[in-house]
Amino acid sequence: MSDLGFTHIALGVSDIDRSLSFYAKYAAMQVVHRRTDKAKHVDVAWISDLTRPFVIVLIQVAELKCTLAPASHLGVACQTREEIDRLCDEARLEGVLIDGPHDWGFPVGYWAFFRDPDGHTLEVSYGQEINFTIEQAINKANENVTIGKFRR
Repeated sequence: MSDLGFTHIALGVSDIDRSLSFYAKYAAMQVVHRRTDKAKHVDVAWISDLTRPFVIVLIQVAELKCTLAPASHLGVACQTREEIDRLCDEARLEGVLIDGPHDWGFPVGYWAFFRDPDGHTLEVSYGQEINFTIEQAINKANENVTIGKFRR
């Protein structure tokens, strides 16, 4: 079966091994595919948390021209607030904590921003309930389709 929907986001990185270490530590991601692109002679790694068919593609580039700044960021959900606090403590010690942790309540939850080795921003959060919000949207869309069928 072919993939459908949103499958990946690609990030340029200056040192793929440093980025792999960062995302393994702070986002619980692991390499699911790695290669050197023979045409462009660049290292490429696909990383995933193995929870859904989605990867971050890290592409080592000679010159990084832009980064995801705090408003533009990657978001990862954690299992507990305590995990967020532990990661924030480590990030603070390593000098990569940008902001947080903060508790903004539903639907934003408990969150913090970290800076990866290239300046891209990673948000870790607990309690955002994205899945619940999407389920509500799907249910509403299905209700509209059902209502529409009865009106004909």
